[in-house]
Amino acid sequence: MPSLGFASMIVALVVCVYGIGASIYGVRADEDRWITSGRRAVYGLALTLLTAFIVLEIAFITNDYTFSTVADTSSATTPLLYRMGAVWSSQEGSLLLWALLSSLWSSLVLFLVKGRMREVSAYATAILLAFDGFFVALAVFYANPFETLSPAPVEGAGLDPLLRFPTMMIHPPMVYSGYTLCIVPFAFGAGALIARKVNMEWIRSTRRFALASWLFLGGGIMLGALWSYSELGWGGYWGWDPVENAALLPWLTGTAFIHSLMIQEKRGMLKVWNSSLVLATGTLAIMGTFLVRSGVLDSIHAFGGATLGVPFVILIGAMIVGSIYLVVSRRSLLRSEHKLDSMFSREAVFLLNNLALVGLCFVIFWGTWFPLISKALTGQQASVGPPWFGRYTVPLALILVLLSAVGPLIAWRRSSARNLMRNFTLPLLGAVLTAIVLVALGVTGKPPAVAMFCLCALVIVGVVQELWRGARVRSAATGQMLPRALVGLVSRNRRRYGGYLVHLGVAILFIGVAASSSYQHGLEPRLTVGKSAKIGGYEVKYVKPTASVTPEQDSTHTGSTLDLGAVLRVSRGGRYVATLRPTESYYDSGEESQGSVGHLIGGQPVSHIAMSSTLARNIWSAVEPDISTTRFERIIEVGNKTIPITKPEDGMIVLAYLAREYLKHTPPTAFNLKVQPLLNWVWIGALIIFGGGLIAISPPPRSVTRRVRARAARRTVAAERDLVSA
Repeated sequence: MPSLGFASMIVALVVCVYGIGASIYGVRADEDRWITSGRRAVYGLALTLLTAFIVLEIAFITNDYTFSTVADTSSATTPLLYRMGAVWSSQEGSLLLWALLSSLWSSLVLFLVKGRMREVSAYATAILLAFDGFFVALAVFYANPFETLSPAPVEGAGLDPLLRFPTMMIHPPMVYSGYTLCIVPFAFGAGALIARKVNMEWIRSTRRFALASWLFLGGGIMLGALWSYSELGWGGYWGWDPVENAALLPWLTGTAFIHSLMIQEKRGMLKVWNSSLVLATGTLAIMGTFLVRSGVLDSIHAFGGATLGVPFVILIGAMIVGSIYLVVSRRSLLRSEHKLDSMFSREAVFLLNNLALVGLCFVIFWGTWFPLISKALTGQQASVGPPWFGRYTVPLALILVLLSAVGPLIAWRRSSARNLMRNFTLPLLGAVLTAIVLVALGVTGKPPAVAMFCLCALVIVGVVQELWRGARVRSAATGQMLPRALVGLVSRNRRRYGGYLVHLGVAILFIGVAASSSYQHGLEPRLTVGKSAKIGGYEVKYVKPTASVTPEQDSTHTGSTLDLGAVLRVSRGGRYVATLRPTESYYDSGEESQGSVGHLIGGQPVSHIAMSSTLARNIWSAVEPDISTTRFERIIEVGNKTIPITKPEDGMIVLAYLAREYLKHTPPTAFNLKVQPLLNWVWIGALIIFGGGLIAISPPPRSVTRRVRARAARRTVAAERDLVSA
């Protein structure tokens, strides 16, 4: 099996080289058959990489420890679901997955544009294959997923306990899909510049791929935030970690591109800007991949593998230099067809929106890379924390929300006073009313949060107003009931109204962010059984400890061997509110040097939080049991001496005794408690954004039918032509 997988990788590398050569030769020599051959090389590459990936996946499922990467990142005690996802938890498997996803998206776009944009498609094919070849080469020469061990170990090291969380099975493929989808518009944008074919056709052909990359990256970012909130035990969902930032950067420039390309479609403006944005988005996607793979910045999300740094730096340098050269050398072809007529126009608002997005991107980029910049200049690696990011990102976020409220309500080219009055009266009243209600409720003292609530109200009322007006007009024209008319309205113009829903979701998400971050209460008490702590108007009582031992053979569990926790009773004003049961799980480290008992709980402990959630607030808790007391250390020490390493299952008996002792003699326990208002609105907003994105990206049913019929007609004409010529 390893030989089949490695052979597939070698074949894939050869296919990449051949496809690049065939595509470039075909377009230069005006040979359609070579261009077609280059495109088919992409299809072949996808099949070859799929074969290699299936081989590796089977190795993980069957616990084949002759594969080095399986032995390093999986084990028989790792549940099946997590063994399947462990493929992309390793450096080697993630590179293979990146190349596979890129080849699949490349195959899809080339299939959809087949027969159109001949020169642009040929250059894009060569660029896409170059990216795929780069990652395949990394997997072959630097991080081979099919490297073998002889003799094979009896058991693997197991999956990192932090990754044993359901969303982590989806999060990496979504982020990788977002990164690889960013490469599709990059390749076609660069291909259009190389071929000097800078009309709208390449944008129309790849627009949905740009939307898809935005959608997948956004979904991946939110799944990562959910994992951080639920698994890391610190009570937050965004920590300005370098890898978090790396995924956000191309999402921001991609958002700017999606908005500004509408100006190019409507008015023929911002061609240089759009070309620059699409090339920057692709470059930032590769840079994000570089941050995860190279280990140049410390991050809980990053892989090691500093050996990959040099190849990535060379690739990123080539992309930056090549992008600048193409835009500068083709600037005469990218002249705008019209000029900005008025600052009171949708074009102006979209342009300001772009500037704010790019400004936000620059701030995050600078903060992310500043540690490396400072080390290069001063020899000392400085750190940039959340307060620094908040100082600059909060004002820009307020500007973005304001512009997202204004953009859909203002007219193209030039707005009249009557138009402004008609469209902005209700939204402004909504914002003012929100301010009055907040003051009446005493929600003051945090001006940025209050401003965010008012601006989000402006967005929400504006979107609802547009949906209501459109539904009423359609209802009057068709005689349909308003709900049905609204569904028909959205279905007929999915891109526009899907975008409105995205704006609505962004406003709801920012309400959750502003409330949960500005008005949260946090406490880290150390309690003994029966004692209480007060936080945010609630009383949290430590009722009793909990302890359980899980046999190593239990594959339905997350793989922990010992779980220690607590039962907490939450009340408010003497009335019962909720019962929370946070736990801390301990895992087998696989290090026999820690002893036959010690290694069973010597791995990295993982917090499993407990919370009580409503739309109004979250009461969140995590526990950190103290097993470093003399009593518990003595039990482990005796177990290590008396239980032979050859019989590790007997060590579970000692752990059971340790659990019993923990229940009988519970030491003071550290807790992390938080009360966070409106936090669930973050996830609700994210779901609305994702739903709106799906609506915007999906073609209307009639257009799909027309497209299928058009392709069938073209095939019929081609067949008839062949018959006549025969």
